[in-house]
Amino acid sequence: EVQLQASGGGLVEAGGSMTLSCIVSGLALDDYAIGWFRQTPGKAREGVSFISSSEGRTWYRDSVKGRFTISRDNAKNTVYLRMNSLKPEDTAVYYCAAPAGRTYYIPIVENEYAYWGQGTQVTVSS
Repeated sequence: EVQLQASGGGLVEAGGSMTLSCIVSGLALDDYAIGWFRQTPGKAREGVSFISSSEGRTWYRDSVKGRFTISRDNAKNTVYLRMNSLKPEDTAVYYCAAPAGRTYYIPIVENEYAYWGQGTQVTVSS
C-alpha cells in the first residue's frame, strides 16, 4: 500500500521559515516524481513545487520562486519543502503527492497524481 505522510506545518509569523516533510512508503521513491500542492478554503488546489524522479529537476510556481526549495532524500524516503520568507498568502493546507507510475518528465497537473498525503496546515500570520 502506497502511503504519503506530510508533516511540519504550524503557525509562523510573516517572514519566517518552515520545512515540510513527506515520508513515502510502499513505492521506490527514487522512481517517482513528488509534488507539493496547497489548498485554501473555497479555492482549487494548486501545485506549489515538484521534483523529478531522477536528476532532481524541479519546478516552482511563480509566487514561491526564490523562497521555496524542494529536495529529496531517497535513502530516508522523504521529500522536503523548505519555505522561507513566508507570506500570509502562503497560508493553506499543504499536500504531498505521487503519480501512479514513473515518468520521465515532471508532472505538474493535479490529475496526474494518484497518491496523496493527508495534508498539513501552514498558517502565516501578518
